[in-house]
Amino acid sequence: MAGKLYLCATPIGNLEDITLRVLRILKEADLIAAEDTRNTLRLLNHFEIKTPLTSYHEHNKIEKAYQLVEKMKEGKAIALVTDAGTPGISDPGEDLVRICQEAGIAVTSLPGACACVTALTLSGQATRRFSFEAFLPKEKKARAEILKEMKNDQRTLIVYESPHHLLSTLKELYLALGERSVTVCRELTKKFEEAFKTTLSEAAAFYGQNEPRGEFVLIIEGKSKEAALQEEQERWSDISIEEHMASYESKGMDRKEAMRSVAKDRGISRRDVYQAILGKGQ
Repeated sequence: MAGKLYLCATPIGNLEDITLRVLRILKEADLIAAEDTRNTLRLLNHFEIKTPLTSYHEHNKIEKAYQLVEKMKEGKAIALVTDAGTPGISDPGEDLVRICQEAGIAVTSLPGACACVTALTLSGQATRRFSFEAFLPKEKKARAEILKEMKNDQRTLIVYESPHHLLSTLKELYLALGERSVTVCRELTKKFEEAFKTTLSEAAAFYGQNEPRGEFVLIIEGKSKEAALQEEQERWSDISIEEHMASYESKGMDRKEAMRSVAKDRGISRRDVYQAILGKGQ
């Protein structure tokens, strides 16, 4: 186990979700780097693991990463754990992995629980393509930019949120994305696990009357292809077919190719394009 970083996925709720491999590595490692040592200590005590702990979190992630790298250069095996789930997913673990790789330290990931994937698979939303947004940025400008990107994303969207900010985030998502199907997941793998499919407006109305409890994962329907196509077609309605044709011909397209492109953009037939041009005497 000399000189290596082990990313160890820990349970997101139910302690039975830890893997045998993670338990072995946690016992055999020289040191465990934890986002919250108090939280991790409870886990280690439950499984009677005595490996020394050190803190590795958002506020010391760069300085401490170099300290950990030095230990691994000396041949130490270090296991990295987050508060819950897989390290490196929306936590400072990604910086430690990058710095290890830059230093030539071997890194391996031990699969296990991950809240975003757990929520996605039970959501009833499309799972083939998805975008993981984690917690939305707190800074207004960055948040607005992300929401603008999300509005046009056709992939299923995954957002984390705390109970204190859930209602305001649901309202903000509704204003930014419009009405969308959403599966609200909370307390995943725990006794009071819940996942219900509704809409953004209905979810906001519900939590306006019911206090949110637990940690939440929102699985939001992506923008439909039909809506995207309709918006694209509406965008071209501001100019005439003749102007539309001219924009393509100015780029070097011949008339036949330009007609084909205009018809596709506007959702009409090439015959309609031809007749519109003919009607103008062209």
